[in-house]
Amino acid sequence: MRVRNKYRKSTAFPCNVGSRCSISIVVWSLVGFLLMLQIYSLISHRNTVSGDVKLHMSRHPLVRELEQVEEENIQIPPPKGKRSPRAAKRRPKRTTTLVDEFLDENSQIRHVFFPDMKTAIDPLKDAGNDSFYYYPARIWLDTEGNPIQAHGGGMIYDERSSAYYWYGEYKDGPTYHAHKKGAARVDIIGVGCYSSKDLWTWKNEGIVLTAEELNETHDLHKSNVLERPKVIYNENTGKYVMWMHIDDANYTKAAVGIAVSDYPTGPFDYLGSQRPHGYESRDMTVFKDDDGVAYLIYSSEENSELHIGPLTKDYLDVKPDMRRILVGQHREAPALFKYRGTYYMITSGCTGWAPNEALAHAADSIMGPWETMGNPCIGGNKMFRLATFFAQSTFVIPLPGIPGSYIFMADRWNPADLSDSRYVWLPLIVGGPADRPFEFNFGFPLWPRVSIYWHRKWRLPSSWRVTK
Repeated sequence: MRVRNKYRKSTAFPCNVGSRCSISIVVWSLVGFLLMLQIYSLISHRNTVSGDVKLHMSRHPLVRELEQVEEENIQIPPPKGKRSPRAAKRRPKRTTTLVDEFLDENSQIRHVFFPDMKTAIDPLKDAGNDSFYYYPARIWLDTEGNPIQAHGGGMIYDERSSAYYWYGEYKDGPTYHAHKKGAARVDIIGVGCYSSKDLWTWKNEGIVLTAEELNETHDLHKSNVLERPKVIYNENTGKYVMWMHIDDANYTKAAVGIAVSDYPTGPFDYLGSQRPHGYESRDMTVFKDDDGVAYLIYSSEENSELHIGPLTKDYLDVKPDMRRILVGQHREAPALFKYRGTYYMITSGCTGWAPNEALAHAADSIMGPWETMGNPCIGGNKMFRLATFFAQSTFVIPLPGIPGSYIFMADRWNPADLSDSRYVWLPLIVGGPADRPFEFNFGFPLWPRVSIYWHRKWRLPSSWRVTK
């Protein structure tokens, strides 16, 4: 029998090559190397974030005002009328949520979500100290005194006319259901266009792409669906190109439509529709990169994933290249922007007209891989944040004058009356502590946090405003 020497000192090194000890040494060396990389990444990231924060604060102190978010304390009213004890016993108890109240067109607090015309934003009357204030979800009037009709919209800044152009769904018609289980809808009227020099006062430029009244086989026949129009300018052809979601009343066509114009104010000539790369396409957007290459991003495969691919040089078609991103995450309503070489995207969940939680995503290459960063919403209350302030993303406007600062454009849909859906514009800032991607244990790559700040009332710093 072998006797152990209990006084012998143990050592980690008298192991033969290929033994368990050697493997342990290799493993722990690798772990140490990865930890060193993590520490270096954190230090580098902190320096970058610190620089971003100093840049924000030193150049524009009013950014602090935008980051001082407001809280909401909305009390859910008790149900009207008392139920009998028997009825109360028969019905399982269920707590009413703010989302339930939001979706209830007869809610006692509906005015909280959809303020009436008395509180409308009227840039021609709101002079002096009230100028340039955004009030999310209030009715917003154009220069003719009519509510702006540009839902699910996008925007371009046209250097030739030194103006912004806001395109969106013109929904000024009755809301109905194509069938009992169908979603609320409005017949196609067309794409509305509004122009502005200051991002606050908007002139109605008319319907720049109109519906087809007679030809029932046409994509733009009024009985079909036209959603989320986005316009980009092509320097090579001198054309303004519009991409949009085209569908039938049952959302089975699932295609993109393309139209083109010589002017930002139209009229746009409709060229036809297609299923890009041979796949279904529903919620979509287009993004024009710094090098002039444009990309189409669209929800596909029953909205279970997003597809992204470059457009041809004239922006009138897609190239064969395509990547699947956010596979299995069921995201829609993509809104892309770029900051310091990194691509960011805001998306929503797929819950029809009901609000849900927004997520921010980031990538070092627009073709991916894309990683999910988390919910960017700050302020309001927990339900406000989980419901994206009761709105859905549609576009992000970069603001000149300060890096990392944007306007987040979203729609607060009114399923009972889609023409009365509201606009929720809020400040979006890239910077500050990093969001850790969910799928990386070691937390890299690290990107600055994307933050959307809730305000009942806010305005841009004067240095951001576009002058005539």
